[in-house]
Amino acid sequence: MLGQAPEFQSVLRAMRIVSATDATVLVTGESGTGKELLAQALYESSRRRDKPFVTVNCAALPVQLAESELFGHRKGSYTGASSDGIGKMQAANGGTLFLDEIGELPLAVQAKLLRFLETGECQPVGQPTSQRVDVRIIAATNRDLSVAVREGSFRNDLYYRLYVVPLELPPLRERPGDIPLLMKGLTTELSSQYGLQPPRYSKSTLKLLNGYGWPGNVRELKNFCERMLILFSGRDVEPSNLPREFQRAIAPRATAALSAGFELPDHGISMDELEASLIEQALYKTAGNRSRAARLLGLSRDTLLYRMKKYAIA
Repeated sequence: MLGQAPEFQSVLRAMRIVSATDATVLVTGESGTGKELLAQALYESSRRRDKPFVTVNCAALPVQLAESELFGHRKGSYTGASSDGIGKMQAANGGTLFLDEIGELPLAVQAKLLRFLETGECQPVGQPTSQRVDVRIIAATNRDLSVAVREGSFRNDLYYRLYVVPLELPPLRERPGDIPLLMKGLTTELSSQYGLQPPRYSKSTLKLLNGYGWPGNVRELKNFCERMLILFSGRDVEPSNLPREFQRAIAPRATAALSAGFELPDHGISMDELEASLIEQALYKTAGNRSRAARLLGLSRDTLLYRMKKYAIA
């Protein structure tokens, strides 16, 4: 996992610390930020790295079979169960079970998952007794589970049981300095895969790409690098060569900045002083509530706390 942004490095440090334990971990972040890669890195740094790593996409589990898929079943326990079947939980025994898109897990199965987290026991469908399994749980979601709890689609007790060690991956737009580093790493990997020479990006092109919002995060960046490698292998890439959707997104930015009511003075500004002033104003407007101040500034709470520390704002 590549990146030097302080917010990203903070997540990696926390991941390395928690990897030494068997604590349950909840990885959050927007789609495409690399949640599964972080879970894989956590597993590979843990004492369970020589044991199974089993991945389950909870969003893809059929509702009727979700319980059986996770916990197993006994022959005849339901129509079509012609033999005993082990679940993902048993398959991961001794190792790690990664539950991706945990917010999509059916409520009935959430209750059984909660019981496992509390007791270490799981009960296959159709079996009258429980059995113990030794599994470390890593869950991930791009949903706000606290909202799902309020809406009644996610259990409150399971939410707090999963929320032992939360790791929130920042979106790519909050780590623009990492874009050239990621592009280089991804392009090198893809060049080897395809046997093609990497394209050469001009400074003006890199500047535009650094200012792009990347709504699809690292996944979108990888797709972009793959497309440009195939179409411009060994060639120069200028702003006019960028895909049309990028040009449409980037072109209005300067106009939008002016229409937002701010125009850069001819003598320039100090970005540090401006940023510190905006943070102080946001904290004043919210009576010191850091979560609300972060929302006013369009930042995550962790990013705001990092910048408050950077500028020594109490």
